[in-house]
Amino acid sequence: MDGLWNKLSGSETAAVVDNMTTGDDSAFKFLDLTRTQRLYGFGCCLIAGFAMSLIGAIFFTLGQITLFALLYVIGVICSLVGTGFLLGFKKQFKMMLDPVRIYAAGIFLLCIALTFVFAFAIEIDVLVIVFAVATYVSYAWYSLSYIPYARALARKLWPW
Repeated sequence: MDGLWNKLSGSETAAVVDNMTTGDDSAFKFLDLTRTQRLYGFGCCLIAGFAMSLIGAIFFTLGQITLFALLYVIGVICSLVGTGFLLGFKKQFKMMLDPVRIYAAGIFLLCIALTFVFAFAIEIDVLVIVFAVATYVSYAWYSLSYIPYARALARKLWPW
């Protein structure tokens, strides 16, 4: 069935998605995890990252912007580390430089850096929030590049 999807989609992205969980290039291959275990690892990292970001949001409501920024960005990075279970870090880095996602990856990494800068060095609370939201949006756009036709669908669903 997976092979049929690749033939029908006509895109290299479909093959990449299929190879994400079937290859042995995982950063955690030394653990000798099965495909299902790697998917669980990815899901756990994704959930842990979301939980850390949510805890950061609670600190934001309490007025602790620097703690919010720290937990939020660590949560996003934890979610990104989960891809090590699927791809491996070397392959992930190479794929970040693909023409289809290089701008999204660059903006994502820039937003992470600017969130830290405005939280700890410059200490402008409003810009911390702006770049935290921009980090989330750029991470979502970056993630959509791994799903065939997801960006096209997102553009159609976007109300503006």
